Parts: sequence; structure tokens; C-alpha cells
Amino acid sequence: MGTSPKSKLDRITTTATAWKTHRPDKVFAGLTLEQFNIATAPSITARTKIAAFESSLKAEISLREMADDKSADVIDAVVKAVVADPEEGEDGEFYEALGYVRASERAQERSSPQDQARRH
Repeated sequence: MGTSPKSKLDRITTTATAWKTHRPDKVFAGLTLEQFNIATAPSITARTKIAAFESSLKAEISLREMADDKSADVIDAVVKAVVADPEEGEDGEFYEALGYVRASERAQERSSPQDQARRH
């Protein structure tokens, strides 16, 4: 048997099931079936808690994604407002500080090498 968490759980459940089915009243390693179940209960409990944490994590990731989508919408609205603002615009310092390329710089990037050489 492997040592993965699933293999370990399979070993616990196989042992408990076989014991209960075939020798429920017999003592092995100084343990009754009930004592065995008590001794292995922390393994089961840990898995139950992990499953709950994983479920909670998935839910939180989903909430984060929805919140990020809303945040992106708000940021888009702010950027559009900056572009539309006559004191700011898409060629302003603030527009560039927001992570965008100024309109004048985009125009230079689009021009041909001959146009750029004539400007210099």
C-alpha cells in the first residue's frame, strides 16, 4: 500500500470494515474495535476539516473573482473619466501613472522609422 493520504484513509477504513465484518468481538494489539475506531478518529476528523477548508477556500476564491471583476469595472470607469477630463486626458501624467502609454507616445510608436528620423 502507498503512503498517500488516500491510501492511508483506505487502509484505516479497510481495517475497520474487515474487523467489524469478520471479528467484531476480537481484541488485536490490545485494542477492541471501538478502541481502534477511537484511535484512528483523528485521521478521519482531520480529513473532514480539510474538506471543509477546501470548500471554504473555493467559495472565497469565487468571491474574490467576483470582487475583482467589480473592481476592474470601477477602474475602467476611472480611466475613462481620466481620459475624458480636459485637465488630464490620455496624454497626461496621471494617465501614464495609472499604467497606460500616453497618446503622444503611442503615436510615435506607430509612425514609420522614416517619420521618426525626420522628427529628430
